[in-house]
Amino acid sequence: MFDGFTAEALARAQFAFTISFHIIFPAFSIGLASFLTVLNALWLRTRDRTYLTLFEYWKKIFAVVFGMGVVSGIVMSYQFGTNWSVFSDKTGPILGPLLAYEVLSAFFLEAGFLGIMLFGREKVGPRLHMFATAMVAFGTLMSATWILSANSWMQTPAGYSINEAGQFTPEDWWAIIFNPSFPYRLVHMVLAAFLSTSFAVAGVAGWHLLKDRNNGTTMRMFSMAMWMAAVVAPIQIIAGDAHGLNTLEHQPAKVMAMEGHYDSHPDGAPLILFGIPNPQEKRIDYAIQIPKLSSLILKHDLNAPLAGLDTVPDADEPPVTVVFWSFRIMIAIGFAMLGIGIWSLWRRWRGTLYQDKWLHRASLLMGPSGFVALLAGWITTEVGRQPFTVYGALRTVDSIGPVDAPAVGASLLAFIWVYFFVFGAGLFYVFRLMRQAPDRPAPSPDTRPANTVHA
Repeated sequence: MFDGFTAEALARAQFAFTISFHIIFPAFSIGLASFLTVLNALWLRTRDRTYLTLFEYWKKIFAVVFGMGVVSGIVMSYQFGTNWSVFSDKTGPILGPLLAYEVLSAFFLEAGFLGIMLFGREKVGPRLHMFATAMVAFGTLMSATWILSANSWMQTPAGYSINEAGQFTPEDWWAIIFNPSFPYRLVHMVLAAFLSTSFAVAGVAGWHLLKDRNNGTTMRMFSMAMWMAAVVAPIQIIAGDAHGLNTLEHQPAKVMAMEGHYDSHPDGAPLILFGIPNPQEKRIDYAIQIPKLSSLILKHDLNAPLAGLDTVPDADEPPVTVVFWSFRIMIAIGFAMLGIGIWSLWRRWRGTLYQDKWLHRASLLMGPSGFVALLAGWITTEVGRQPFTVYGALRTVDSIGPVDAPAVGASLLAFIWVYFFVFGAGLFYVFRLMRQAPDRPAPSPDTRPANTVHA
């Protein structure tokens, strides 16, 4: 059944499958945790029950999403020890502590305060409950910080030496943690999580507004989501541009694949909007392009020379087709998000934000778009790093452990079956929660600690 597949190809497919499932849930958790913190703070400040109703509504969804994120991520650590044992051995002195810091400083923080946030409002009082909610949000951001630091080090390794056993050993932890691509990737990823969450919230609100345009709670939810989209989408485009310039400096082959530049352009490179990559002939067929615009974007000079993949050895060339298309999917969705944000501002100015059914339909259609863009961006980043696991220092083919293709293939099939069954059921329950309109204002809770309620 797995004839023709190498253990490396199957191990890569297995990790890609599991992380594609996993990354959606932490990203949603990051955005929802911050959204819940804002809702709780607004409730305490204004005593407007609309905010409390929305908090209770999205709190249930957050609890399910958080749980699925934890469970879906556990198996990846086992893959490091089995399929990628050589990689783990060689990078363990650096990546091991970074991942341990994530568990100790972030995950424990989230888990420690999660129960108070979910169940403790009437037991601990409003201040401690607010503090717990903020700590859960802070923990999700800290978790993203450490994970992005570890992954960014794999993209732009720094602060290390290689010992006699061939292991990467730390020389400068500051250089390792704050490696050259880390600040750009952290900002880009956190903004992506916020955007993904805002469009998921807008999609739910749009669904309910199409059925009832007079629900004040749904109107407030839609308004908050549209504000986030309008503000964050342009910031994300600017952050993405800065990230691209950083990638050009440190991983030029990845940018060449993203742009589809098989050939060097000494007098200004075109921006290829669409086309069909032809890896055999090393060209983009049926290219639709704008002359010299790529040089203007990447070098801020129409005539600036840009090197192409003809300067990269074939053995070091990333898979152009995948990177080329995933990058365009991410960019297209990003500008669609910007368009929705501008549309919402125009409707808000006209006073018809809650009456425009086409905006509500578009928001519903764009509900999952943030997660699609996030996956496309992650594919661009990780596939564009190939054929290396540690860019320029450790090849993927040299990172695989002593595993057989049939064993890896069998476990891949098992993962596919279990993931679709377990997480399919979880997503079905999340969608059921989303289909219920948050139209019942929650009762005002007794905000005194439990030990004073009956005093």
